[in-house]
Amino acid sequence: MNIKNTVLELLEEICQDDVVKENLDIELFEEGLLDSFGTVSLLVGIEEKLGIHVGISEFDREQWSTPNKIITILENWA
Repeated sequence: MNIKNTVLELLEEICQDDVVKENLDIELFEEGLLDSFGTVSLLVGIEEKLGIHVGISEFDREQWSTPNKIITILENWA
């Protein structure tokens, strides 16, 4: 299981923009790439593809604001 590649594939699909693979420090919410619906889709995708359950109450928009931050959090949980 490659968390980084899986997260980047999910983000590219949800955000419909490959910039998330090119700039791993892009601010997903500030740039309008990820919204509340996209967040739910991301959490569902993480559970389905990686088997890591992230409850909505565990999701902090500030901590999950960039692809790099998301990858780091999930690597620490795995």
